[in-house]
Amino acid sequence: MAFRKLRLRAESADDLDVIGAVLQDALIPVADMAYLPDESSFALVANRFCWESEAGAAPPGPAAARRGASSGQGGHHRVNAGVLFGEVQGVQTRGFDREDTSRILSLLAIRTEAGLDATEITLICAGAASIRLRVAGIDCRLDDIGEPWPTAWRPTHGDAEAD
Repeated sequence: MAFRKLRLRAESADDLDVIGAVLQDALIPVADMAYLPDESSFALVANRFCWESEAGAAPPGPAAARRGASSGQGGHHRVNAGVLFGEVQGVQTRGFDREDTSRILSLLAIRTEAGLDATEITLICAGAASIRLRVAGIDCRLDDIGEPWPTAWRPTHGDAEAD
């Protein structure tokens, strides 16, 4: 199967929802994220599950959901993706130590909330961890880096239908 590297740009909350869907279940090493205040940006490298290659795949059964993932010959893949948020005015983290560079966060969702003088983008991670970006406007880019590699595990969310 041929893979097309993703290059996405978000300039609105709806655009950011697409990037959030692409990054769902991404693994983000704390060591691979940085706030760059002089550049008004926040950058990270995520090991993302290639949901776009899962089109037409049958959802895993309840036994797989209990294991937390499905294994097998389904042709699942992961790829590294560089993500850059622009117009960042500040960053707050919760639920993890930014100095613990061995920690890996599992991204669940990206939420956007517009305020009067700024917008907040929150990266919600498993284990009650989160990263909140205060931005002047939505400006996010995602670029796949390198080639995808096969994985036997497909993330699940406990919502699989009974066999």
